Amino acid sequence: MSFRATVVTLFPELFPGPLGISIPGRALDAGLWSLDMRDLRGFGLGPHRNVDDTPFGGGAGMVLRPDVADAALAGTEDGRPALCLTPRGRRFDQARARALAAGPGVVLLCGRFEGIDQRVIEARGLEEVSLGDFVLAGGEVAAMALLEATVRLLPGAITAASAAEESFSEGLLEYPHYTRPAQWRDRAVPPVLLSGNHAAVAAWRREEAGRATRERRPDLWERLGAGAKDDEMRDKHAR
Repeated sequence: MSFRATVVTLFPELFPGPLGISIPGRALDAGLWSLDMRDLRGFGLGPHRNVDDTPFGGGAGMVLRPDVADAALAGTEDGRPALCLTPRGRRFDQARARALAAGPGVVLLCGRFEGIDQRVIEARGLEEVSLGDFVLAGGEVAAMALLEATVRLLPGAITAASAAEESFSEGLLEYPHYTRPAQWRDRAVPPVLLSGNHAAVAAWRREEAGRATRERRPDLWERLGAGAKDDEMRDKHAR
């Protein structure tokens, strides 16, 4: 059975968008995953298909109604995790992408307006997910990013070697990459990469991954176990 994604959104016409090209697009064409769209407006109320209303307690913006969202999600209870994209959610990461890719699929509710009525989040057991500490106009772009990060990890989408050496695969950022020409604008490729010494190349890459993580993402570096840090430092001093 292929990975199945269901997206509930006010803008189904945005999909598949980037998900229809490159790695996710090829995986979609190959049947490694499928994409179902649910138009939230189709579950709206009244002649104008209203999906939102003013917030209790006052304040700016509008709130997605729980009855509308619940109706749109009806019938998706098939064992797949159900997520809603919102800035207040838990940050999505590579580990979560791997966990989703190992499962049957995912249901995504794309937030809009000021937010989603908390009652439907609780009643449906929706996991609130965010891409980071910033605000988008809606959850559609976040849903695309989440799905691309996930479906590219499906068996057959990319090579196992590519996935194993990516950023976050071992808790580290990825090492820098170089290709031809060997000399460009007075900048040379690091000599170790031209040496043919595979052990030395592996040690250099590990060292560079550790350095980048320490400098750019100290939060990731602190979360690494002592063993991983010791390995990186041992590789550094072995050179």
